[in-house]
Amino acid sequence: MIGSHVALVTGANQGIGAATAMALGRRGVAVLVTFYRPGDDAGQEEAYNRARRGDASDVVAAVESAGGRAHAVEADLADPASAATLFDAAEERLGPVDILVNNASGWVQDTFKPAATDRFGRPMRPVGAETFQRQFAVDAMAPALLIAEFSRRHVARGDTWGRIVGLTSGSQHGFPEEVSYGAAKAAQENYTMSASAELAPYGVTANTVYPPVTDTGWVTDEVRAAVAASSDHTHVASPEEVADVIAWMVSEEAKLLTGSIVRLR
Repeated sequence: MIGSHVALVTGANQGIGAATAMALGRRGVAVLVTFYRPGDDAGQEEAYNRARRGDASDVVAAVESAGGRAHAVEADLADPASAATLFDAAEERLGPVDILVNNASGWVQDTFKPAATDRFGRPMRPVGAETFQRQFAVDAMAPALLIAEFSRRHVARGDTWGRIVGLTSGSQHGFPEEVSYGAAKAAQENYTMSASAELAPYGVTANTVYPPVTDTGWVTDEVRAAVAASSDHTHVASPEEVADVIAWMVSEEAKLLTGSIVRLR
């Protein structure tokens, strides 16, 4: 059991974030469920967009039905003020945050190629200032500011136990057809690795999870066929499978794990 801890999980009204909030809630962790509803993505499946429209009330209800505590807050992580706002809300409703899961993404599909769609027919945009700013604001700046807020409050109250987990994708060779997404995730990885070194004396571990292709509502039969034919992937994961790994990473049993990028297959 993880119990007696408070987690802040971003992007938790659907997908991996929602599954993580519920997995932690079942283990006795109080969870601040953060979410943002930017509107539908024209390039995605209806199931994916429908999930993104949710206000996280079902996630809160699931945690509470399992005997846990949860509170949902909508916040645009592209706003630099949101980090302090979310930690204030968590402390007011649940207590001091000692588990931070940076799951949210401002995903946008952009490319350097003169192509309007990817191999699955999803629309792409040229790399530009708008795609860069949207992607980096949520996937790089927000995690950095949330880690900074976590660190400041953790040290100020003299805490000696903490967990930070980020989510990543792409590789050192880039992320073709999702260029800014891959670059922003690389920046988040670096922030998390720096946190693992700098915050170790304060009892904080910081790690990054690299999930496999995960069906959060966007996976089509064509995507599943591509995964089956790939040498890099073994299967399409469920959000719950990824969440179980994250729940272990923030547990006491994983206290020696830090500064790692854990790739799931």
